Formats: sequence, C-alpha cells, structure tokens
Amino acid sequence: MTDSADKLRIDKWLWAARFFKTRSLSADAVESGKVTMSEVRIKPAKAIGVGDRLVIRLGQYHFDIEVLGLSNKRGGAPEAQKLYRETDESKARRAVIAEQNKALPLPTFKGRPTKRDRRDIEKFETRTKSASKNPWGDFE
Repeated sequence: MTDSADKLRIDKWLWAARFFKTRSLSADAVESGKVTMSEVRIKPAKAIGVGDRLVIRLGQYHFDIEVLGLSNKRGGAPEAQKLYRETDESKARRAVIAEQNKALPLPTFKGRPTKRDRRDIEKFETRTKSASKNPWGDFE
C-alpha cells in the first residue's frame, strides 16, 4: 500500500485511490482545478504525502479528504478506501445531494425516438427557429 518514497504524484494517487478511471482523467481534473490542496490549485506532478488534505470536485459531489497512505498501483475498492479518510461534513453533504437526486423524476423516454416522434421534434424545432427570428410570431 505504501510506496518506498514518502511522496507520490497526485495524478497517480488519485488514479490508485479510484477517484478517476484513468490517470489521464485524473491529470486533466487536477489541471482544470477540480482538485485543490489547502485551497490552492496544483499541477498533476505535485507530490503529495501522508497527512495532506485535498478537496476533489466530481460533478456536484465534493470530497474533502485526508491522505492516509500512498500507492501507485490501482487495486480494488477496499484497498483504495484505505488510502484516504473523508471528513464527516463531506459525507453529510454528499448524502444530502444524493437524497435530492433520488427525489428528482426519472426521464420517461425509452430508447430512440420513433418516426412520429422525430417528425414532432422537427416541427417543434422549425417553429422555435422561426419564432427566434421573428419574436412577435404571427402578430406583425
């Protein structure tokens, strides 16, 4: 679980901790500012160590974690969860968001639109395009 060195690149660690499916996705997330250390943007080559605090934003979810271990090998989920500890506030915020998402209605469409549906969509699009060109519609 621990590396021979005391430090490890953050993009490798995020990949090994299973926050991202690929290392390039983790590097892109770090580069775009979705991962911060001590509220400061970092680069993918930044070395992290045990005890560092990270904030990881994945969509609407925010993970506030402390690094407990280092690993540059991607293992199973139980091993990955031993690499960090999430704060109680972060867990509570994510649980609230998950409950709100469960309350949202599910989409009702099933697969591809039928020929009739496609025609209705095309009619709607042509009406909205003509309305956007002429905001008064037929009232000129």
